[in-house]
Amino acid sequence: MINRRPGGVDGLNTRSTEVKQEETQFHMLESEEVLKRLGSSKAGLSAKEAQQLAERHGKNMLQETKAKSLLAKFIEQFKNVMIFILLAAAVLSGILGEWTDTIIILLVVLLNAVLGVVQENKAEQALEALKSMSSPLARVRRGGQVAEIKSEDLVPGDIVLLEAGNVVPADLRLLEAASLQIEEAALTGESVPSDKSTDVLSGSNLVIGDRSNMAYMSSSVTYGRGVGVVAATGMNTEVGKIAGFISEEETDVTPLQKKLDELGKYFTFIILGVCLVIFAVGLLEGRDLLDMLLTSISLAVAAIPEGLPAIVTIILALGVQRMAGRKAIIRKLPAVETLGSTEIICSDKTGTLTLNKMTVEKVHVNGTTMDANETLTTAPGGEVLLQAMALCNDSSIDEDKSDDQSKSGKALIGDPTETALVDYSLSIGTDKRELEKRYPRKSELPFDSDRKLMTTIHEMEAGHYRALTKGAPDVLVSRCSHILINGETVPITEEHTRQITASNKSLADEALRVLAFAFRDHGELPVSPSPDKTETGLVFVGLVGMIDPPRDEVRDAVSVCRAAGIRPVMITGDHRDTAAAIAMRLGIIEDDSSVLTGRELDEISEADFAERVSDYSVYARVSPEHKVRIVKAWKKKGKIVAMTGDGVNDAPALKSSDIGVGMGITGTDVAKGVSDMVLADDNFTTIVVAVEEGRKVYSNIRKAIQFLLSANLGEVLTLFIATMIGWRILEPIHILWINLVTDTLPALALGLEKAGSDVMSRKPRKSSSSIFAGGVGVGIIYQGIVEAALTLLVYHWAHTHYDEGIAVTMAFATLGLLQITHAFNVRSNTKSLFQIGWFSNRYMLGASVISGLLLVLVIIIPGLNDWFGVSHLNGLQWGIVCAAAIAIVVIVEIVKLIIRLSGKGKSWD
Repeated sequence: MINRRPGGVDGLNTRSTEVKQEETQFHMLESEEVLKRLGSSKAGLSAKEAQQLAERHGKNMLQETKAKSLLAKFIEQFKNVMIFILLAAAVLSGILGEWTDTIIILLVVLLNAVLGVVQENKAEQALEALKSMSSPLARVRRGGQVAEIKSEDLVPGDIVLLEAGNVVPADLRLLEAASLQIEEAALTGESVPSDKSTDVLSGSNLVIGDRSNMAYMSSSVTYGRGVGVVAATGMNTEVGKIAGFISEEETDVTPLQKKLDELGKYFTFIILGVCLVIFAVGLLEGRDLLDMLLTSISLAVAAIPEGLPAIVTIILALGVQRMAGRKAIIRKLPAVETLGSTEIICSDKTGTLTLNKMTVEKVHVNGTTMDANETLTTAPGGEVLLQAMALCNDSSIDEDKSDDQSKSGKALIGDPTETALVDYSLSIGTDKRELEKRYPRKSELPFDSDRKLMTTIHEMEAGHYRALTKGAPDVLVSRCSHILINGETVPITEEHTRQITASNKSLADEALRVLAFAFRDHGELPVSPSPDKTETGLVFVGLVGMIDPPRDEVRDAVSVCRAAGIRPVMITGDHRDTAAAIAMRLGIIEDDSSVLTGRELDEISEADFAERVSDYSVYARVSPEHKVRIVKAWKKKGKIVAMTGDGVNDAPALKSSDIGVGMGITGTDVAKGVSDMVLADDNFTTIVVAVEEGRKVYSNIRKAIQFLLSANLGEVLTLFIATMIGWRILEPIHILWINLVTDTLPALALGLEKAGSDVMSRKPRKSSSSIFAGGVGVGIIYQGIVEAALTLLVYHWAHTHYDEGIAVTMAFATLGLLQITHAFNVRSNTKSLFQIGWFSNRYMLGASVISGLLLVLVIIIPGLNDWFGVSHLNGLQWGIVCAAAIAIVVIVEIVKLIIRLSGKGKSWD
């Protein structure tokens, strides 16, 4: 910043010390000191000063990150160990003249790359959305004159004028505030607009929601007017800091991606080791160099599950389609799998667990507190209370719209607190529109944050006027001289006051926002009404308690989460009591001992918090930085963390979590832009549905991996043993055909397997758990051995009875059909096919028929079989092949029976 010379107006003090915008605690300074530090005055900056400051600070805009080009995304798809090996195999095949193998391998690699680019091409729009939230124009005072300029041209020190309906164009320190209210839910998470003032505040660690003398970029003015001096612009604003978090935060790889990377490393060593052994043995035996190179390529191709990346991608994509039909929109494909391993769901309160709509919950009238659903119209004094709720109110009814979330079904416009009062009145038959026609407003005293009251004066009938007042209970009661009891006005006593105070405390203890109502009758319309005259000698009518209520279905969803081993954590910018009350209603906590505020969190070191994070399930009055810190603390414990949210303030945590879940209806574009998944219905229950689908998808991916790797192991063992013996059993084209055609369709069918009935009663898998746990690794090994043994047995039998061509063809057909029938085995590691049902997955039946036909056709179609190097088979030969294919089902069924009898069935499935 540049300080103005003392007493100077236009000159700049070049010798002054620069002050960084983000280091100054403007809320702690007097207005005059703020202006001095910013080098401004109430008359505003001069044109020259503004220009110089603009050159220093730049545009009042958010920086954009450079998007990756399509070519860069395409190249990234090849940064995979298995892909490198496949490309090497393709090159060697071409050198050796095996162009068919080369073409097929390259097609597989290109298909995988294209699928990856299609998924990654959904570029994030988070920073663009943040940018679009800024007000395009701002009214400023420069050189004593009011002008309208582009908000991007604002500089620190500019004087900005605010009124209802404006979007705040930069971070401001308020100099004037007349009944000013600003809606900051997207930044703070609070359900209702914040009252603003110009009072100096103390405390350098105040969260945004408590800085009542500040107005922040992208928030909106809902009531009153104000004047503020620009304290920060662009990336130095609170929204800018969030943008910084978004751009700096790197996206972690998902658990599945980690496991597949591990898999690639294992395969690299295995493939290279086996190929080197085979190559060396062959050379020692005096075999041809080129022949051994071709054999090594065959082994590499057999070992690499080249279809695995594509299969995993497609299974995830199928899961995405199913989830979209259930209101969960996946923006980033790996999010499906990550959801299945989620252990912690950090959820924003406002709009996610609650309706983000203030609702009347309790009323106190005639000395009695009752639930809002009880009949107020028949209670003594109830009619007058309803009259005050509807008439002392500036909200209106939108005639052209409806709202399913409101009690009355009507869409309302105005302050959330006032719309809640009108909505309640409408729901029990008191229509604001009719009352306004009958009792027109003649005068008013607008709400003022200093006196905490609002009064409207209505003509009840000729010569009879009534002043209706609402406001803070403690303030309003102090101005009452009477109370309405049993429909009669009687002097208020100390006992009455004690009873009202007790009722107010009781409602407040339930985290309800409480308003008090009163009236005063006049024989004539008060001339020039003032608080001193009009808001004294009032008749107390009652209290109304409101809250942003939890969604009806969320409590059940929380219960399901707990049963599934998932811990829900509430993170909100709202007050401690409100957060605790909502959390207890939802079953997230039992008492307020596990509630922590942002200020308390600031006092805990990173190391201590990492140890103690599991002690807390609710966080209140937090800032965006706190949310990120909480998410990262859970991640340090090795937990897979999902973060739900709808506001700008949630964006950094959404980005830094393992999976960010945005709200589709109430969510800001920023929150949706950084999310991995968006809930189309804003329903927390949909997260449970998504978790179930994620678990199902991961289970099916494991089945596909088990199927593919056991098949590949069978191929490797078959080739390895055959080569060591000296048999020339299968060519690279045979292996590729089996892998690309025979494996692919059954593997996809496994991706469509139905979820088990107990999928949501199991604990989440640990991120550290191996992809081979739960019987997958054991299944891959023994099933691969069985496949190899059966294939070699058939080849040996055929080789002793027929020529080399028939023996190779029978081995090729056996290995292919073995894998087709084996796909049925891996539908479960413990349950018998007779328990699951042979026909319960119709996709598997279709895949088996198609794969079987494709395998058989290359053998029986003349010309095609020559290209593949195979021969026709007779009935006996086909019978031997089919018997071997069925044998693997029998063997695996016996193993499953042994597993069930041993009591390991539950842990292995």
